Amino acid sequence: MRIPDWVQDAVFYQIFPDRFAKSGRNSDASLTFESWDAPPSVHGFKGGDLYGVIEKLEYLNSLGVNAIYLNPIFASASNHRYHTYDYYNVDPLLGGNDALKVLLVEAHQRGMKVILDGVFNHASRGLWQFHHVLETGAASPYKDWFHFDEDRLNGKKHWGAYPTKSEEDAIRKDGTLKAIGYQGWWDLPALPKFNTDTPAVRAFLFDVAEHWIKFGIDGWRLDVPGEINDDSFWREFRNRVRALNGEAYIVGEIWNEAQRWLQGDQFDATMNYLLTAASLSFFAARTLDAKIIRDAGGIKDRVHVLDANGFANEADRLLSLYSPEITRAQFNLLDSHDMPRFLTCAGGDTSALKLAWLFMMTFPGAPCIYYGDEIGLDGGHDPDCRKSFPWDETKWNRGLLDYLKSAISLRKSHVALRRGTFERLWSADGVYAFGRAHADESLVAALNASEAATRIEVRFEAKKKTQVLFGQPVDIESADGRLKFTVPPRAGVVLK
Repeated sequence: MRIPDWVQDAVFYQIFPDRFAKSGRNSDASLTFESWDAPPSVHGFKGGDLYGVIEKLEYLNSLGVNAIYLNPIFASASNHRYHTYDYYNVDPLLGGNDALKVLLVEAHQRGMKVILDGVFNHASRGLWQFHHVLETGAASPYKDWFHFDEDRLNGKKHWGAYPTKSEEDAIRKDGTLKAIGYQGWWDLPALPKFNTDTPAVRAFLFDVAEHWIKFGIDGWRLDVPGEINDDSFWREFRNRVRALNGEAYIVGEIWNEAQRWLQGDQFDATMNYLLTAASLSFFAARTLDAKIIRDAGGIKDRVHVLDANGFANEADRLLSLYSPEITRAQFNLLDSHDMPRFLTCAGGDTSALKLAWLFMMTFPGAPCIYYGDEIGLDGGHDPDCRKSFPWDETKWNRGLLDYLKSAISLRKSHVALRRGTFERLWSADGVYAFGRAHADESLVAALNASEAATRIEVRFEAKKKTQVLFGQPVDIESADGRLKFTVPPRAGVVLK
């Protein structure tokens, strides 16, 4: 088992390309986009592009970000681009392949890594091979690329790729395979599911993965990889990718425990939504928006009020799921394009977001910031969680932005927070505290989710005078291997 070394030092930033930054390079008068400042719609395009991302790299650098995760960028007729119709070309609306080439050069010059979203379970109705079957039926050489109904293949019934009202009713009753002639992912007609048992399909998808690694990307985030229920597929995927780039990062979108995929032969890590749920359950316990949580995707049943001890127990459980190497490479996040934003789930409580950020920056794993969270962007479920980034700085929450910059700087300045050991020290009275150590550096982080200042006492073998690295602890006492200090309400502190 070998995890890419750079991931432990990474601070990721997730970008939804259509909504992050608009460069003005798409100046074709025939193109009509939604107003940037209008609420996002399900199908509308705002016109964000990769040149816009390039123009904002200095902004990301000022945050302390050194890795970017891009939602899908390949040619697609959807604003989120999970409906891929050309896997070998970046969407023209995003600037095409040239824009990605420039982005990679500019990002790498700044020491930033770039990983792409790989959608290999399903394609779109516009994919050439799928379209070919719709046109020619059983005569098509691509008929084994997807899961088709024999009657439609042989012209006995018509395809329902764009279903009528009665066909939509039939889909709800019988599923897409029977109702419209092919298997759609989650019975969605717009997303025909690949038949990855077909050798030609496997060869195609592996070639796509290899092509973009050769192009210069630094890894893949895999969309719904559990839907390809075939360990041999993902083993081969890993072997091919890592043969080209031994430091390529492979992270899977798995919302639950993922031991099956994290044995060292498939993925390096998963999106750590278990940590997302725990963070909401503790840091936002007093203000959780129950209605919003019901729309929180795969974590909705995991979010419930936790006290400090319950949260510490869950943190210990998560740390025990995988080997230490994989734990340090886990993709830790508070929200994403697939769930309401953390701030909205927390009922607008910025103190909850700050506490969760500090926790994520001091806990094992690679933290990821969803674009706009840092300036207070809110949003419910899709499409509301995919709002355009407001580049008018008068609309920014400067307090949040400055806090996150400081928390990221703290993580990057202390190797113990990225690569060190972990020890639970305190979990009572609303406060969770833990120690991180590496070589001769020992740190203590304490997070107070209560509304009262709380004095705690932890074992701390201090060789030198205690230093305050972050926050404002009160009445620090250090003697006989014990450290006593008071943590302000709804705040976090880090001591060295």
